[in-house]
Amino acid sequence: MNENLIVVLIILIYFSPVFYQLGIVLKERKKGNKIPLKKILKFIKYSFLALTPLLLAFAILSHTNYLNYEKPLTFDKYDQITFENFRGLEFFKKSLYGNERFAYVVTSIESEIEDNSVIVQSLFHPSRSFVYKKNTNSKELLSHEKYHIKITELFTRKAKEKIAKLDRFEKDKIKAIIQETEIQEREYQKEYDYNTFHSYVLEEQKRYEKEVDSLLSLLTEYKKPIIEFNEKI
Repeated sequence: MNENLIVVLIILIYFSPVFYQLGIVLKERKKGNKIPLKKILKFIKYSFLALTPLLLAFAILSHTNYLNYEKPLTFDKYDQITFENFRGLEFFKKSLYGNERFAYVVTSIESEIEDNSVIVQSLFHPSRSFVYKKNTNSKELLSHEKYHIKITELFTRKAKEKIAKLDRFEKDKIKAIIQETEIQEREYQKEYDYNTFHSYVLEEQKRYEKEVDSLLSLLTEYKKPIIEFNEKI
């Protein structure tokens, strides 16, 4: 059954007493009786009050699974990551382009600018990432998703390279570099998924793996998260 139809049916069932009361209101209103209207307005008010916490909890768990939480992992934990770390919840999506073998990984570039230094690092978010069918043994799919993590690390190092080459410590320039890098990273991630068709085009997948690994090696000196500016001032 279509996921949207399921949601509509749940809402209709939940509010079915409201629809019943509405019918009574319309019937009584013709007789000049306004008392049922006050009752239904009160009923609707309490119905929404009861529904709001449920919807809020649903939205929070859809974003981050706090019921099975694992804190974000830095890139040095890359080799330890398996599908067991994909702890996020997906309530409705059951296939991707008709295929039930799919996953979704969430990464980010995080930064902290201090007085004369800046920390920039890539993070993998386990409780926001999910895999449909936890028992999947697809090494190809896992490799594809983990390269999303490598891509985020690659652009994190690119940002640190640009920051390290600044003549002096300037917060505005550092922020601009990080923001621009985040945009470039998102575009590259989309291009990676599109060209590999989410891991199904093996030739493209291997091409990206080789390219990303090569670029990461070239930027090894920017592996550490912190950049100090004390010597430049």
